[in-house]
Amino acid sequence: MSLLGRIFDGDEELGKKDDDHRPSDGTASSSRWATRKSAPWLRKRRIFYGLGALLLLYVFIKNIPTDLGPVARFADLRVNEEDDQGNRGGKLPAVTAEPPTNKPKRPATPSEVEEHYHDGPIKFYKLATSLHSAARLGGQHDKNKNVLFAASNLKCASEIIPLACEMARWGRNDVHFAIMGRDEMEIQEIKKLNGADEECSIHWHDARPDYSRWSSDFRMEVSVAASMDHFQTFLHPQVVIVDDSSKEDYFFVDSLRSKAMDIGKPIIELPSDAVENMMWITRLDSGSLAAWTTTYVDVLIQAPSDSSGTLVRLLKSIEDADYFGIRRPHLTIELPAEVDPPTSRYLDNLIWPPLDWSGIPHASQVSLRHRIQRRTSTQEEASARLVESFYPVRTGESHVLLLSPQVELSPIYYHYLMYHLLEYKYSVYVQATKEPSNLMGISLELPSFHLNDSAPFEPPSKEKPKTRQEGVREEVTPFLWQAPNANAALYFGDKWIEFHSFLTARLSKPPSDHRKIFSEKHPSWLEYLLELMRARGYSLLYPNFPELEDESIATVHGELYQIPEEFSKPKSSSPTSPPPPLNPEDPLTTDYDKGNRKTPPNSESSVLTSSLVSLLPNSGDLPALSNLPLLSYSGEKLTYQESGSAGYTFSETFRHETGACRSSEEVTSRKDRSAFDLFCHLDEIYDPLAARQRNTHSYSVNHKEPEEEDVIAAEHHENAKEENAAHLARQGGNAGGTKRPGPLVQEDNSAETQGEFKAQMERQARQAASTGPEGAEANDVERPKTEEPKANEPKPDVPKEDLPKNDVFKKQEPPKAVEDPKAEAAKEKGAGW
Repeated sequence: MSLLGRIFDGDEELGKKDDDHRPSDGTASSSRWATRKSAPWLRKRRIFYGLGALLLLYVFIKNIPTDLGPVARFADLRVNEEDDQGNRGGKLPAVTAEPPTNKPKRPATPSEVEEHYHDGPIKFYKLATSLHSAARLGGQHDKNKNVLFAASNLKCASEIIPLACEMARWGRNDVHFAIMGRDEMEIQEIKKLNGADEECSIHWHDARPDYSRWSSDFRMEVSVAASMDHFQTFLHPQVVIVDDSSKEDYFFVDSLRSKAMDIGKPIIELPSDAVENMMWITRLDSGSLAAWTTTYVDVLIQAPSDSSGTLVRLLKSIEDADYFGIRRPHLTIELPAEVDPPTSRYLDNLIWPPLDWSGIPHASQVSLRHRIQRRTSTQEEASARLVESFYPVRTGESHVLLLSPQVELSPIYYHYLMYHLLEYKYSVYVQATKEPSNLMGISLELPSFHLNDSAPFEPPSKEKPKTRQEGVREEVTPFLWQAPNANAALYFGDKWIEFHSFLTARLSKPPSDHRKIFSEKHPSWLEYLLELMRARGYSLLYPNFPELEDESIATVHGELYQIPEEFSKPKSSSPTSPPPPLNPEDPLTTDYDKGNRKTPPNSESSVLTSSLVSLLPNSGDLPALSNLPLLSYSGEKLTYQESGSAGYTFSETFRHETGACRSSEEVTSRKDRSAFDLFCHLDEIYDPLAARQRNTHSYSVNHKEPEEEDVIAAEHHENAKEENAAHLARQGGNAGGTKRPGPLVQEDNSAETQGEFKAQMERQARQAASTGPEGAEANDVERPKTEEPKANEPKPDVPKEDLPKNDVFKKQEPPKAVEDPKAEAAKEKGAGW
């Protein structure tokens, strides 16, 4: 039935009044209205709606926040006035209600600590205003520039206030400072006592609850957690920075750690000397600081044989370094097949990280890998063994620091490493740029020579801006170099994964004929990494400190240097010639030329011990990578456009000559953390062992040793001469070997002559068989018949392949079958036949 049909009684009389359809008897109508008025389900629904509304009203009133205090009805939005807490710009006025100053009532049952007994409800009377005023700082977004300093103890607050002011002065972050302790000192007084004047543009927050002076520890823990909830709601801070936990109130440290873990915020616990040695942290932005606790570094050391002194020196420098309360790196030490006793004793007593006497369970961060094979590795095997030693657990957060045993590290090496790693890998600027960075890692060593050790290396400099007093001056600056380093360098985890894929595909192809760039003083894996860096345009950041010629972050000692194993030659077992005889009365002399005196090739420098900010140029402000000088692998200066063009040219050549790409259609697209686009036909795997066996087999088949052939031929010639002379003597009838004059005409000796000839041939065949394959072939030669050939009998044909191959047998061929064999032999052999 249609909608109109349900409303009206009939379609044909829509315009008539209802009186025409009114029944004569009103019994039916009245009964229908009575039924509607008495429907029980309608009354129950109204009751349910009413109860639900009352319940919602009760829940709303019950959950109204009472800890933020009242806020003024009319806000003063003038931006240039300062409120009572020193906040400028967009701040709401102070609250009208004041926190209670009287002492709370003591409970009937006194608490264990008489002074801290209050456990009542928590209210923050001064927190609402400062949090609402910070709403304009982007706190509603998960990613912003807000950094929160927090303190409970006022002594700890005075330690970190200078760091907060310095960070605010650099302007890279929006700095907030929260007081969460029991002290009742006003914010203005705290600022005045710590020298936080108007130039210190910090956003202050009073997060102390009411009755904080008499609050119990449990109430203070709840207060810290509740205030962090409010900070998370209004600010979304990227990181929370506190002072040394051993100096802070334990209720503050425990509650803050627990709450930060719940809301997923990192905590930076500064050491006691942070103002003196960690001022570089104030130059980092919120993105870099947020990665403070999620960045992992693995140290990889390859120890050669007989390197106990250098290895122990390196490990001691690692132990003595300052790690400023951060997680210590994991150590992986690759030991040789034979470990000397001093190294074994030192590793037995190595405890890394050091024991924590606070009672925290100790977890070792040392991994030892001991080689089994003693044979010398090839270049491919040595490269694969090192690259396989590390693979990132978290591709974007795990990195590897390669160290040579000849290196000694500075006590502040980890300061330098973490500062540059956080800035150039995790800063807001790097995350905002969508283009992939060409920075592959950070080197701790400034090389002394070029890659091939042909000439000393001179680091580049940068021109400073012109001034009227000084003009153009050269400024010492760090630089980018498209060359890897094996002594002391950190490689990013994502780039190391790409190197894994590159080496996997590179070793599946035949070796190339390219000229080696690195000298044999460097390990072989650097050559493969250089190919990847040239194809991608990657580079390492190298240090260069101004006015510091004798100090460095990493010092390479060369007194116990050992050539890489894959390039070392086996020791000769031949005895050495004895020294020439000396006259004990003559003095020993030497050639001495003062003009030819040379400096050592690797001049060593001492390690740095002062603070990092005092060493870096521009007061520790790291320059942008695009403003640094860029060098090619050969040491020539490049622009970024020239670098990109050179990388494209090299990658195309590499694909064709080494990657087995025959056409551009075979090249695949480039993928993140992969280098397979530089190769084609990866299913065709090159087996160096099979290739070596094929080459050895072809060499043995086609090659003859001339020395052995000459010796064997000479022996056969001597034996043939002796037997021939004896045979001629017997044929001449002179057993003593004297010649018999006249022609040989004895017919009676034909059978004897043939028997002697047969015996001679058998002896020569046995001698040839003892010499090897040639003798075996000689045994297959058809023997001459013992019967005397008949006259005019044709000579039997002998196949060429059955002829003997040895020159001896060619000269000792049996005589031809002629009509008169004796006379013919006499003519050929001369007198005596």
